[in-house]
Amino acid sequence: MNLTKELYDRIMATSPAQFGHHIQHGFMHPRIKPVIPQFKVLGPAYTVRATERDGSALYYAIMKAPEGSVIVVDRGGEENFACAGDQLVLMMKHRNLGGLVVDGPVTDRIGLEKLGFPVFCNGFSPVTTLCTGTNGEVDIPIQCGGAVVKPGDIIFGDADGVIVLPENFEELLETAERMTRNEIERARKVAEEGYRFLKRDDVDIVKFFEYDKEAFINEIKKECHY
Repeated sequence: MNLTKELYDRIMATSPAQFGHHIQHGFMHPRIKPVIPQFKVLGPAYTVRATERDGSALYYAIMKAPEGSVIVVDRGGEENFACAGDQLVLMMKHRNLGGLVVDGPVTDRIGLEKLGFPVFCNGFSPVTTLCTGTNGEVDIPIQCGGAVVKPGDIIFGDADGVIVLPENFEELLETAERMTRNEIERARKVAEEGYRFLKRDDVDIVKFFEYDKEAFINEIKKECHY
């Protein structure tokens, strides 16, 4: 997928949740969160599968991934050994990569916070992977946090979690932008006009629950009998 500068800026002005209203798959488990809530990540995936204690494939990916790539790591359910710390992430930062998403723990939490580089993980651990060259693959379809991620898929994450944008994300982007504008306008009205948000404008929830659906269905049944 081609993520132009214009599309990048437009997507970053929204949130994953605005897309999350409309997708049926492609969302990672919500336990995968940024090290710092303010972190936001967006970019094409460069994938890594490293399911053992050997983390050498991740270093290889860092050397090979194009600038702006989000390194996405499939740990295969391994939740004890951290495959990344502040020194590895420093390398990613210096190679102008876009972020790191791991379905496992990382280490050096305080150091990562100081670097200010978007790192998403499901926790932290003091024990780490080693570089033994015995395990790992890169640039292949993987699974991360329950979501299938293919090389080049657009990854989008913030404090709420991480999603894989669908191929028609440009169509959904217009909807996400409209929802964002509506929320901004509502917030303005609350702050400046004393507006009180008491009900949805697009759905009559009360009618939905209180309408006599059974009577309506019975009428339809009668019409179906000649």
